[in-house]
Amino acid sequence: MHTLGKILWFFTTPSNILLALAVVGVVWALITGRRGGAAFTLFMLLVIGLAGLSPLPNFVILPLEDRFPDWRAKNGTEGPVPGITGIIVLGGASDPEASATRIYPLELNEAGDRILEMLALARRFPETKIVFSGGAGAMIGSGVPEADQIAQKIGAFGLDPKRIIFENKSRNTYENAIFTRDLIQPKAGERWLLVTSAFHMPRSMGIFRQAGFTVEAYPVDFRTSGWGDKRNPFPSLSKGLSRLDIAVKEWFGLAGYYAMGRTGAFFPGP
Repeated sequence: MHTLGKILWFFTTPSNILLALAVVGVVWALITGRRGGAAFTLFMLLVIGLAGLSPLPNFVILPLEDRFPDWRAKNGTEGPVPGITGIIVLGGASDPEASATRIYPLELNEAGDRILEMLALARRFPETKIVFSGGAGAMIGSGVPEADQIAQKIGAFGLDPKRIIFENKSRNTYENAIFTRDLIQPKAGERWLLVTSAFHMPRSMGIFRQAGFTVEAYPVDFRTSGWGDKRNPFPSLSKGLSRLDIAVKEWFGLAGYYAMGRTGAFFPGP
């Protein structure tokens, strides 16, 4: 199921589909020599430009990012908060392949806020349990579990890896929830914070709830500055298409997980 999902997503990624349709137009024009193929190609190029340069990607991702409020807005960024049992950080924030071969201790990707916030929360709650959940989910690569790389490298940032419980088998968000639940066996009344990217929080919360694990949303890695971005175009085609791909993938994930019964609602909320 995991591999099938990766394959299906490759062929349904918006940027891949738009490019494929543009190529179809070119082939159509070359083979038939008719204006229809050239017109279709021109139309697809305009669609690609609209998808990558207009504010459209922000409209698609903003409902995801703003679904759960920022935990820090209510509880601040410093000082104690009573009753916090533990912190769960979902993987997907580093590049295990590059981290394994480069001199720098840990190579972070665009979701690196997850790691940075883990470090901040570890300092803020020095007695609180920390769980990092992340295996090897990529289809291409050596299959190095992300949690293993974090365990080897995080000490360079001043956080003792012995303080962290590492879950290194999960390949997707569903397995993050199931394996973490089975690993730590949470008890009634405990308060666990769930740290992941804001756009990914609705699906993550829905999955953890369906798994019977009550957690509090702690969104990080915001890609927008808020609804004011609905008017802002993108400075480059690649940046806009990348954001559109991320947002559409998340909406597909919400629909797919709901259809499979892995979440109790299509669009989980607070």
